[in-house]
Amino acid sequence: MTVSPTPSPARAATAPAGTRRLVRTLYASAFCDEFVLLYPVYALLFSDTGLSVWQTASLFALWSLTGVLLEVPSGAWADAVSRRLLLVVGPLLTAAGFALWVLVPSYGAFALGFLLWGAGGALASGALEALVYDELDRAGAAHQYARVMGRARAIGISATMSAMGLAGPVFAWGGYDAVGAASVLACLAGAAVATRFPEHRTPSGGGERWSATLRAGLADARADRSVRGALLLVPAVTAVWGALDEYTPLLASDTGVAPETVPWLLLVIWAGATAGSLLAGAAERLTTHGFAVLLTGSALALAVGALAGTPAALVLVALAFGGFQVATVLADARLQQRIDDTGRATLTSVAGLGTELGNLATYGAYAAAATAWSHGTAFALSAVPYLLTALLLAGALRAVAGAAGARRRSRRSSS
Repeated sequence: MTVSPTPSPARAATAPAGTRRLVRTLYASAFCDEFVLLYPVYALLFSDTGLSVWQTASLFALWSLTGVLLEVPSGAWADAVSRRLLLVVGPLLTAAGFALWVLVPSYGAFALGFLLWGAGGALASGALEALVYDELDRAGAAHQYARVMGRARAIGISATMSAMGLAGPVFAWGGYDAVGAASVLACLAGAAVATRFPEHRTPSGGGERWSATLRAGLADARADRSVRGALLLVPAVTAVWGALDEYTPLLASDTGVAPETVPWLLLVIWAGATAGSLLAGAAERLTTHGFAVLLTGSALALAVGALAGTPAALVLVALAFGGFQVATVLADARLQQRIDDTGRATLTSVAGLGTELGNLATYGAYAAAATAWSHGTAFALSAVPYLLTALLLAGALRAVAGAAGARRRSRRSSS
């Protein structure tokens, strides 16, 4: 386990200047990555091309499978080579996929586009977090990681919302070609921005295969219990609500509002998630007990807000998403604090793989629950994993406290 040393006064004094370029590049990259005008309309593109519902579903499955298969190898590769290089290549692959969609719309082109998009996302996953943490740590500012990443996530959400707002007018003006061209340009801009990331580390590969880096990273996780716990916490707090966001329009629609009102309710929900991102830095002081309380409160807000079935109650869902966003950033920060920099991207990608698998499980469970009951009930049942995680954290705290008490009693009796 690597614990960042306390920075010397001289090092701490230079930290803001040393991290200014990193933070600006990160924020610009986060905006470019999410400012994709195709997001709100690509399902319509598939339908207008003549794809059936099952063909569209198979494309989504292919996209998810690509992420699952490439998540961990790409993280090991990021530790073995330049992380900045992967952050540049990733958006270029995504841009190529989007270009295929609008230039030669067909099932084969859509499938290849999803493969490229999935590969591009996998290259960035793990590499980004590892690069940002190591550069902050080098400048003596590792304690700023949660705040910086929280703000980056808030900027990404804002970019997505901006893209949703602009997609309609741009589509009305130029159709799929226009929104596709804008999306490709956003990806190319993201690749250009990524070239500005500072990177001072020496790749750990030394000519070794990425599989050797992967084995070394997994060996570190097996050897350190705290690393394993932090590794499991990331998907535990990220996977479920990360999948639920796909269904928020259906939950809002079920409250009985007119279709044109649904986007406004979604803005409320995502305003909550944005607020959670911005509060992550202040919440970094939470103890494990406080983290468990945060998960419990968010889970209860999600269940009550979803079951109420009224537009006003979606404010509680927004609060829940805000709490889950805080927990997501904090879980990532705790993982970064516990792993060695040589295998940082590898283990971050292992956590990402757990999140991807959790997403797939949530999609299946949600479909079963919503089919049997309602979207509100499905959302409420999705709160259960968070309550269980909070109970496990509380149980671990009691076990640690009990062990510490036993050691104290043993020392007193021996003396």
